[in-house]
Amino acid sequence: IIVDDDDSKIWSLYDAGPRSIRCPLIFLPPVSGTADVFFRQILALTGWGYRVIALQYPVYWDHLEFCDGFRKLLDHLQLDKVHLFGASLGGFLAQKFAEYTHKSPRVHSLILCNSFSDTSIFNQTWTANSFWLMPAFMLKKIVLGNFSSGPVDPMMADAIDFMVDRLESLGQSELASRLTLNCQNSYVEPHKIRDIPVTIMDVFDQSALSTEAKEEMYKLYPNARRAHLKTGGNFPYLCRSAEVNLYIQIHLLQFHGTKYAAIDPSMVSAEELEVQKGSLGINQEEQ
Repeated sequence: IIVDDDDSKIWSLYDAGPRSIRCPLIFLPPVSGTADVFFRQILALTGWGYRVIALQYPVYWDHLEFCDGFRKLLDHLQLDKVHLFGASLGGFLAQKFAEYTHKSPRVHSLILCNSFSDTSIFNQTWTANSFWLMPAFMLKKIVLGNFSSGPVDPMMADAIDFMVDRLESLGQSELASRLTLNCQNSYVEPHKIRDIPVTIMDVFDQSALSTEAKEEMYKLYPNARRAHLKTGGNFPYLCRSAEVNLYIQIHLLQFHGTKYAAIDPSMVSAEELEVQKGSLGINQEEQ
């Protein structure tokens, strides 16, 4: 899909599940990822009746340009509000988009997986302006440096292999622009998005995120739900998909029975809806 005046900016996406749902869950990939890295979530969640969209962004060189393009994409898809699941850079961009649209909100909730709120944690802000000059092999080397190299279980090894394969499919400009977005000096302003329900998902084993970055996220969203995975590395949505999918369902459960539900109403039992209405304080007349 092309939504910008520039024909070279092409959004690729998988849109699965019932089209009648007007507030789907949208997945935003990390630097090394493409739209298909979320295939385990797409398969499981659509089977349960959710509408899910996995995206791959075109080449954008700054956060404002990305946010503007993403807003146009939502307009094109005729989606007023959405739930966002962002992994790493995807999570940062999801927060920036929620901040960018805070006056006319387009983000109903956020799930931030192994994400961060300030790009300065990578200590690369001074090189951010030179990524566009670097050849592709050098950019790939920078990204691969963050992949875990120690002993890992077979599922994590498969996940890393899959992500390396996806990384190979990205061109120089795609990689350079994503690294630029990842390292360009910027931070999230929490007061603009404090009313949005947030779930922070992270892992206890080795990942590219430092403990300081995780602590910063907890401080930024003191009321957020926390979904901790004992293991999972950088790509828990691939190697610990059952747990990740469960946490996604728990997050989306709070919206069942409202117009912002990401699930087909016929897939939700009457008893469950009653419980939800009770917890939301919605009475039958308002419904």
